[in-house]
Amino acid sequence: MTDSALEQWAAALADELDLDLGDLDVQALLDVARDAAHSVVRPAAPVSTFLIGYAAGRRAAAGDDISLECDKVSRLATGWVSE
Repeated sequence: MTDSALEQWAAALADELDLDLGDLDVQALLDVARDAAHSVVRPAAPVSTFLIGYAAGRRAAAGDDISLECDKVSRLATGWVSE
């Protein structure tokens, strides 16, 4: 998928879900997904990005963005040691 296709997909998805992309940092989400997939297990990528969105949504009333959540999840994923 090209950057253009990803941007088009994100815009169509946001429209379908009645969301305003505003300051959405797609690259930050992709970075977290990469860290989780490579450091934990592949299925950790979508779970991680969903939970980032969930946490960010809970903080949205305060006007915060997702950078804090992305940083936290990337640190957790890159330091992950499976038992």
